[in-house]
Amino acid sequence: MLRQVLHAGLKSSFHALGRFVASHPVFFASAPVLISILLGASFSRYRVEENVEYLLAPKHSLAKIEGNLVDSLFPVNRSKHALYSDLQTPGRYGRVIVTTRKGSVLDPLHLDTVLKLHRRIYQMQVTVPATGFNSFNYSFSYLCLPDDKNICIIDDIIRAMEEIQSSRTSNRSAPILRYPITQLADGRQAYIGHQLGGVQGWGPGGVVRSPGSGAKGEGVRSARALQLTYYLQARGGLMDRVASQWEKAFCAELHRFAALHPKLGLYPSTSSSLRTDFQFSSVLARRPLLASLGVCSVLAVLCCSMRDCVRSKPWLGLLALLSITLSGLTAAGILNLTGATYNSTYLGIPFIMLGHGLFGSFEMLSSWRRTRDDQHVKERVAGVFEDVMLRFSGSTMLHLMTLGLAASPLTNMEAVRLFCRTAALAVTVSYVYTLSFYSSCLVFTGYLETGYRHGCFCRRVPKPDQLDSKPAWYRCLMYTRYEDETHSQTTNPPLGVGHDHTHMPNPNLTHTNAHTNAHTANNPTSHGHSHVADPALTPHTHPHVHTPATPDPHPQDSHLLLACVRCCYGDWITNTYVKPFVVLLYLVYISFGLMGFLQVTQGSDPSALVAMDTATVLYARAQQRYFSSYSPVIGFYIYESAPYWNTSVQRDLLEYAKGFQRISWLESYLNYLSERNQSTSQSRENFTRTLRHSFLREPQFTHFADDIIFAERGQGEEPDVAASRVFLVAKTTENKREEMSVLLDTLRRLSLTSRVRFLIFNPSFVYLDRYAAAVSSPLRHSLLAVLFLLGLSSLAVVEPLVSVWLGLTLLSVQFGVLGFMTLWGVELDCMSVLCLISALGHSADCSGPLLCGFASGRGDSRTRWVRVALERHGVPSLQTLICYSAALVPVGCIRSNLTHTLFRCLTLTAGCSALHTLAFLPTLLTFLPPSKGRGHRPGGDGQRQEVECVEMNDSTRVVDQITTV
Repeated sequence: MLRQVLHAGLKSSFHALGRFVASHPVFFASAPVLISILLGASFSRYRVEENVEYLLAPKHSLAKIEGNLVDSLFPVNRSKHALYSDLQTPGRYGRVIVTTRKGSVLDPLHLDTVLKLHRRIYQMQVTVPATGFNSFNYSFSYLCLPDDKNICIIDDIIRAMEEIQSSRTSNRSAPILRYPITQLADGRQAYIGHQLGGVQGWGPGGVVRSPGSGAKGEGVRSARALQLTYYLQARGGLMDRVASQWEKAFCAELHRFAALHPKLGLYPSTSSSLRTDFQFSSVLARRPLLASLGVCSVLAVLCCSMRDCVRSKPWLGLLALLSITLSGLTAAGILNLTGATYNSTYLGIPFIMLGHGLFGSFEMLSSWRRTRDDQHVKERVAGVFEDVMLRFSGSTMLHLMTLGLAASPLTNMEAVRLFCRTAALAVTVSYVYTLSFYSSCLVFTGYLETGYRHGCFCRRVPKPDQLDSKPAWYRCLMYTRYEDETHSQTTNPPLGVGHDHTHMPNPNLTHTNAHTNAHTANNPTSHGHSHVADPALTPHTHPHVHTPATPDPHPQDSHLLLACVRCCYGDWITNTYVKPFVVLLYLVYISFGLMGFLQVTQGSDPSALVAMDTATVLYARAQQRYFSSYSPVIGFYIYESAPYWNTSVQRDLLEYAKGFQRISWLESYLNYLSERNQSTSQSRENFTRTLRHSFLREPQFTHFADDIIFAERGQGEEPDVAASRVFLVAKTTENKREEMSVLLDTLRRLSLTSRVRFLIFNPSFVYLDRYAAAVSSPLRHSLLAVLFLLGLSSLAVVEPLVSVWLGLTLLSVQFGVLGFMTLWGVELDCMSVLCLISALGHSADCSGPLLCGFASGRGDSRTRWVRVALERHGVPSLQTLICYSAALVPVGCIRSNLTHTLFRCLTLTAGCSALHTLAFLPTLLTFLPPSKGRGHRPGGDGQRQEVECVEMNDSTRVVDQITTV
């Protein structure tokens, strides 16, 4: 009872709203345009988010806390060996990978060229500001990150190459370069695993080893790649601007150098490369998005066109897209005024608005065509609102629920939260503009139709007797059906069938609950339609009565898609012999979806979200090809005072580092003590005194002073080792990021049980830590929110079986999209999760009206109501999917990883939604609940009984026989 009361109240409210909008069309048409123009002027405040880590890394993770602790203990100028990672390094830097087309980078010719490049970069200057009397020239020596001796930090491989060049010049034997840890001329050991790539080493007996397969300390025979890094310091705003200009000059200098030396391949990367290339996808997408809008406009015009030039509404297709464009402009203006920033993930928002807005527009147009021509425009618009807006509002609520919960603080990834917040705002504005702007446009076109004006040229269409003298093309262009012409063709004037085959009022008859068909429900030759009072839809109209001389017995069939669904597809999809194949197709769909679901992989690599053929992608490919043998340098930080002099503690620390390539002060110190025949188990005072006054003063061990923090105990006492660090590098394969994630989890579990408090950190860990939970939780929360909303609404507004069917449909579509996108090579990353969240609302838009239309029908067979639901709601869904899919085609041509992910996921969303709406649901509903009872309403003595309309066919005519039961 509560459901019926709320349903009737909501429909009455929308009826009143539709009448109000139809009474003030000028205001509702002009107000959105003015608001959009005013808010569009705020684009002077347009800002782009520049912090990619803020967007793509989990917001709350242990890696960020560990990074802050590391930065507080060890300043960045002491972390030279830990600044190597796959994609990003803290602070400003310039980096280049040098490869050879042929030979080795250590060959004399290539070695001299690389050192020449190094000198050019070292001497390169930038002028800031570019013009003016206050301009200054800044070189790398001024901007570089200095060490404790105030000397620019450069890579150890440069010093090794200079030693080789010097030895060759003086005719001395060149020092042996070992890999991955070599010894420099000053006796210091240096890790060069990330500075030489594609290494072939000398094995025992002079055997040549394959690249990267040698043991520790093997001699280097050849190397295909070399990586150089130039660290910059940014002290304050001015130095940051200077460093930014230096990075641009660095890339330009490398391009010029590569043109002069074609035998070398140069792949530059800077601290701003990831940010620039991530936002470059938006630049590349400008023209394809305009092309998408153009293609969608053409198809929307075609979808709104009919053979009848008066009842055709081609301008409504363009006006629907204009409404969506205005709502997007308004939402963008609101974001600009609130100080929000933009990023490339927002490229998916226009398609969310497009799918939802076109769905509402085509549903309203379909409902308009079912209204009576003899009604006033205000009544017709009010009827459209009463019929459509309840379903459209429900689908909007589903959109807002999924996007709103994903935009809540529960979401741990900022890119997902910002996208969903912006998309929710855009959907809300689009909904309001559909109720106002598009509805007022429907009112204007309704008045044009009432005045028998051409739907495209807006001029009055001549009557048939005036068209007889015109050419054939003119008669075809001006074809329409006048009211008096339609009345003259009917054989039963009291019923007064209009152009849209609706009944004219008859004072002698009262239509009650059901008209049944004389044919069986599964008879494909039966074309009569039942007239059923529908609580969720406008009353279904009875087929018009016609004579054999009528040239167009079904005026609505002059719309091509509606004619195809009514005459062909509806009968075919509900055919008894087709149903088994559709069920088999659904089983295949589920099987392949399960196959892909079991292979879902994480996509924590930010380079998968940048434009193709950019510096970031080319650099990442070169790094994966030549430097994938070893993991990024991992900092092993002991952040509390530990008894390093204890033998068991020493054994534990050495055991933790076992199996890694390492640069360890503790291991070197213990070897130092052993070489001097001193015990490694000493008292605290002796251990610390020897460490400070002997070991750290040796030239080859001086650099270890940056890895140890001493804490004073008191006057006359030796200080404690308060904190220290060790650098570890793991041997990896091609799946470096997956192995790093496993290694991170393993070492963290070890830190929980160790007697020594330690942590591990690398800048790339902020993308790996808790990434799976951060990516999947918004999708999980949105799906649960939708199911909860459907369950709650079934108690008050929607029939329970509709909620059950819609929930199962959403789960099925989501499962299919997730499985097929994995089979298509899409990883579960930030962009794919955003598409999966939007897929919930899109599938609800397509499937919801069909389910409501079917469930609300009474008094006829399942097959008949499936056909009716396909005619009423399947056609608008099909029109939406056609325009939506065509708009996606130009996006697939953009050279960007982000847009490729967007295209694949949205294409799968449209395809899976189309399969469920047009194939799976129409078939399954013919033999699964809800059932269609044929019960009669209880009637008393003074109540009029049901009226049954039966179509009787013979070889010459169709007679509409009215029988009172």
